[in-house]
Formats: sequence, C-alpha cells, structure tokens
Amino acid sequence: MPRTRPQPKETFPLGPFTVPRVWVGLWQLSSNAWGSASAAKIRQAMARHIEMGYNAFADHYGSAEILYGQFKESLPSQAGVVGATKWCVFRQTESSRSVVENAVRERMTRMRTTTVDLLQFHWQDYSDKGYLTALQILQDLQNEGLISAVGLCNFDAIRTDEICTQLGPGFIVSNQVQFSLIDTRPLHGMADVCERHNVKLLTYGTLCGGFLADQWLNQPEPDLYSGVLTPSQRKYLDMILKAWGNWTLFQSLLAVLRDIGDRHGGLSIANIATRWVLDHSFVGAVIIGARLGVSEHIDDNDRVFGFRLTDEDNRVIEAVQARSNGRRMITLIGDCGAEYR
Repeated sequence: MPRTRPQPKETFPLGPFTVPRVWVGLWQLSSNAWGSASAAKIRQAMARHIEMGYNAFADHYGSAEILYGQFKESLPSQAGVVGATKWCVFRQTESSRSVVENAVRERMTRMRTTTVDLLQFHWQDYSDKGYLTALQILQDLQNEGLISAVGLCNFDAIRTDEICTQLGPGFIVSNQVQFSLIDTRPLHGMADVCERHNVKLLTYGTLCGGFLADQWLNQPEPDLYSGVLTPSQRKYLDMILKAWGNWTLFQSLLAVLRDIGDRHGGLSIANIATRWVLDHSFVGAVIIGARLGVSEHIDDNDRVFGFRLTDEDNRVIEAVQARSNGRRMITLIGDCGAEYR
C-alpha cells in the first residue's frame, strides 16, 4: 500500500535562507515543446507548490523570471519564498563593474525585486580568467545589498576550488550541476571540493527528464527522433544509450528501483532515484522540473522525505551501476558542465 501520510520537509541553510531540499525547476517555461499553460494557470501552480512547502524556485530561461516576479509580487506575504536565477556568460565579455551590475539589475527588473535571492553564475570559457574578476564584482554587489547569495552553475571541481579559495569562505554557497543515478560525475572530485569549502550542490537531471520513473519500466526503447519526447528526454536518452550503457541495463536499474520502492512502502521509482541523490551530504537540494499548469508531481515529490536508503538498497543499486560506464563518464564527457563547453 503506497505511503500517503505527508512527511516533514527536509531543509538546509543556503546563505541567509533556510530552503527545502526539493526545488521547483522552471526551465520548462522556456519552450512550448514541454507543453504550455496560461500565465494564470502557472501562477496557480506556483501557489500550490508554496502551500505544500516548496517555496524555492530556480532558473531564468524564457519568461521564467518574469512569471516568477509577477507571482511573488502578487503574494500577500513574500517572506520565505526564494527565487534563484542565473547570469550566464557564453561569449567573451568585459568583466567591468558596469557590465556585471547591469546584468544583475536586469535580473532584478525581470523578477520585480530589489535584491536577487540567489544569483547563479555560469562562465563558458575557462581560458578567460575574467570569471574571477566578475565574481569579485558580484561579491561587491552582494556587500552592497543587490544580491543575497551567490552560487555557481556548471563549474567543474578544479575551478570551483579555485574560486572558493581565491574569494574566501562563505561567498560561494552552491553549484548547480547534473547529478543522478546515471550521471555520477560529482562523486569524482566535486564532492570533496564541496565538503572542503562548505558548498552545496543544487542538482538537476536527477530524474533524467522523467526516464527514472515507473512509466518507463518494462517499456521498449523509445525512438530518439520520434518527435514525442521532450527536449530533456532526448538529452538524457542520448546519455543513457551512448555514454552510460544501453536500454536493457537501464531496465535492470528501473527494476531494482521498483523493488526498493516496494520495500519502502510502495514509493515510486522517482522517489528512490531522488532519495539516492539527497542521501549525499554535499547535495543541498534536487531541482525537479515542473511543467507548471500542465504536468506536476507535487504529491509524489512529497514522498521523498521521511526515509533513507538502507545499505542493502545501495548495494543492489551499486551492482547495476558497476555494469555501466558510469564511473568512466567523467573521462568520456569531462567533469561537471563539460558537456556545455
């Protein structure tokens, strides 16, 4: 019988905030390929998440910042609601005070706020050390009250360590990277850097675009080019088949997760996959993408709390992972974020 009793939310400190360990990802607002809903329905969905205790929202793609800003402004009390956005530098950019401040103020305008809660910084070209200068300016802007907390996005272990060492303890609070039962690259270097500098990972891709779910158990391998998969599913299916292993091995993983879910009172495959990530001490939160107003899984997400995986659970999961290329993915793809560079 599935466990239905609501569990207390797990939280953790992130800069000046106390936030839940499951965040609402807004990247699916960037394209109609995920489905679309009216702005009113999206705001209603955001309100439902807050009512359930999921008061942290992440990402800036498409109209996400604008919709989040409109929603937060409409709340009778904005206390406790946290919005994380990004400043992504994809091409050569001058790391001047005016450029950096303008980028921050653009985020503030779109989110209708006088302070950015969490600004996550991405820099494409590591050979250009301007990212250190830009971060020093972001530190100044934080001291001036324009930003509450600063995190990184898709930085690798070497540069995360460099940044935290140079800019001092407590400045960088997080790094948003991909981490799942399929993509375990953060275990190889990033975990140690996080523990050493008290940085928490905000992880995405934890459910591999929805493939780590009961609906894919005992299903045939989907056609990557069929047109029925979402952009996220195409990305993660490609990783499963070309980097991690094959569909048969993936079905073995789903079957193991189904058995574990049954042992824990009928939890879903997605619950077990999420819990596996949350059980790592260097992980702050899992960001789960929501097609707000179209498809959400608030009740199911609520069930990731109130239990931990046992040693036996982890042993049988590891037995499947050992048959995959998971441990070699860091050499095949590169460290965290390398697939975007």
